[in-house]
Amino acid sequence: MASSSPGPELLDRHAEALRLFTDRVHAVRDDQWSAATPCTEWSVRDLVTHLTVEQLWVPPLVTEGRTVAEVGDAFDGDVLGDDPAAAWDRAAADARTALAAPGALERTVNLSYGDTAADAYCAQMVSDAVIHAWDLSRAIGADERLPEELVEFTRREVGPYAKDLSQTGLFAPAVETAKDAGPQTELLALLGRRA
Repeated sequence: MASSSPGPELLDRHAEALRLFTDRVHAVRDDQWSAATPCTEWSVRDLVTHLTVEQLWVPPLVTEGRTVAEVGDAFDGDVLGDDPAAAWDRAAADARTALAAPGALERTVNLSYGDTAADAYCAQMVSDAVIHAWDLSRAIGADERLPEELVEFTRREVGPYAKDLSQTGLFAPAVETAKDAGPQTELLALLGRRA
């Protein structure tokens, strides 16, 4: 799944996706961390944990060149602690630094399914942050509108393999949309979400 986006655009989208998710994390009220999300197995805290752990993996894989096996269970357990927003902020900043470093997107990283181009890894991270920003928005009653450029980027990224995602058990099957559905609704439907 190599990304077709050039480095500067990809890094721009990555920064935008992180900002989007950061805005939503900072909008979570104290009484909302246990609220349900569109990801049926996850609470708001579970969802933010998932994205935080994803960011924590970036420096060891990209900067240090470590394998998944070498990192092992370093990020298992409670990574959010008493201040989930601060934990997210630190992890996101470190991931951003790692991916924006000179030459980082030209590297190969070792993921759970094998060696992958770092630019493809970054593109997947963008898409995951965008989709889960919508999930988090819905869960906490925040603005669900996603930036158009991020919607288009994510549609291009996940389109080729979207049909396979429901087989992983991590995504619901695609849902039908109206003929006049907009790009965001179509993207969400492709990934099993009803807007």
